[in-house]
Amino acid sequence: MATHDTAAPPTKEGGAAPGRPPADPTGAERRRARLSRRWQRDMRWSPYAFVSPFFLLFLAFGLFPLIYTGWASLHQVEMTAPTDMEWVGLRNYTRIFDDDFFWNAAKNTLTIGIISTVPQLLMAMGLAHILNYKLRGSTFYRVMMLAPYATSIAAASLVFVLLFGRDYGMINWALDFVGIDPVDWQSDKWPSQFAVSTIVIWRWTGYNALIYLAAMQAIPQDLYESAALDGASRWKQFLHVTLPSLRPTILFTVVVSTIGATQVFGEPLLFDANKGASGGSEHQFQTLGLYLYEQGWVNQHLGRASAIAWTMFLILIVVGIVNYVISRRLRASS
Repeated sequence: MATHDTAAPPTKEGGAAPGRPPADPTGAERRRARLSRRWQRDMRWSPYAFVSPFFLLFLAFGLFPLIYTGWASLHQVEMTAPTDMEWVGLRNYTRIFDDDFFWNAAKNTLTIGIISTVPQLLMAMGLAHILNYKLRGSTFYRVMMLAPYATSIAAASLVFVLLFGRDYGMINWALDFVGIDPVDWQSDKWPSQFAVSTIVIWRWTGYNALIYLAAMQAIPQDLYESAALDGASRWKQFLHVTLPSLRPTILFTVVVSTIGATQVFGEPLLFDANKGASGGSEHQFQTLGLYLYEQGWVNQHLGRASAIAWTMFLILIVVGIVNYVISRRLRASS
């Protein structure tokens, strides 16, 4: 009995092989389009979502307090009744500018800033220059540079208070050992400002040294090799290669240190805990930060304290403008 061949007939040359009808691509295309739109939205809005926590925190703890203190500085408001505000205009500003204690605090802030900033940056530059060479255990030294910065202000100030003690301090013991009379570091004006400045120097020198070190390591070695071929010593290489290359970094550290010196608060407050915000028995080391604290939280004049805060803010704006002008001139001359 003959059997029938059930195989499909061969296709003609050039013809299409029979098979299933093509699936409807409409669903897959819709999924791809939906995923594409989702990816585009993700790429567009994800960066804003990532940075939004910073702006939310800034609005809550930065911008709002700034605006509120600006508004409070135009009113008479006391700590005992912070919601009772009486409009006084610019009277709080005129009162603090007529206050001798304000100008005393401004001068103390300036002198402490100079005494602490200049030696601090010079020492940081020297330490960074030393660490820039290949030293055994260089990583250990770099970590140690950050140890003072990581130390609590309260702990550091307590140690320095013991060192600068009038009767049993180690500094006076060393001075007496070489024949110099003991110094009352907390009561005399210039010794007290020098002592407060040493705390600032100790805490921030290593931090600035690491900034200088990072900038030094970014200087191309070809410049040093060319200077060495021209017969320049290491000192001349430092003067004519390292320092010109570090001008933007030096300007940055000067500005940051100036801002920090304007806001110095913890060191003078804890240096003489008995006097507190007065900055010594005769206000000899009271800074603008201590003066603000004294007016707002000791005398409870929140309106006047707000005016002091905005005055300090305007000083920092002037510092920023000077930084911008100098930066433009440096870029133009380079």
